[in-house]
Amino acid sequence: MSEENAQLVRDFVEAGQRQDWARTAELLDPDFEMHGTVGGLGEGQVYRGAGEMIDEFETLDNEAWEERRLEPQEFLDVDDLVVVLLHEYRRGRGSGVELGDDTAVVVKVRDGRIVRIQGYMDQDAALKAAGLSD
Repeated sequence: MSEENAQLVRDFVEAGQRQDWARTAELLDPDFEMHGTVGGLGEGQVYRGAGEMIDEFETLDNEAWEERRLEPQEFLDVDDLVVVLLHEYRRGRGSGVELGDDTAVVVKVRDGRIVRIQGYMDQDAALKAAGLSD
């Protein structure tokens, strides 16, 4: 297990929370892919490169949500993967409806860069995908 991988992912999450897109892009591999959240609306979609990922976050935040926060609860390091358990808070634009979910992402790291992110609406599914549960 590599504490460096977990720290890299922490840096990535913190940069994203600040919307520091330049720093976020620095942490990504040139062949980076973000896969749509399993169990979510974007399931099956693939975003390639920093630009597509940033566009997706900015579009989602600007169109759907008045407020959106991803609050990391735990970073679990497994070989070349880091599982981030999150609490996700959203308030709908216009409707004001508030939602809170415990979600997760599995982040693959290679040579000090993030190469793949897969989101999960179900934390147990993320843990299973990373080999941390049966």
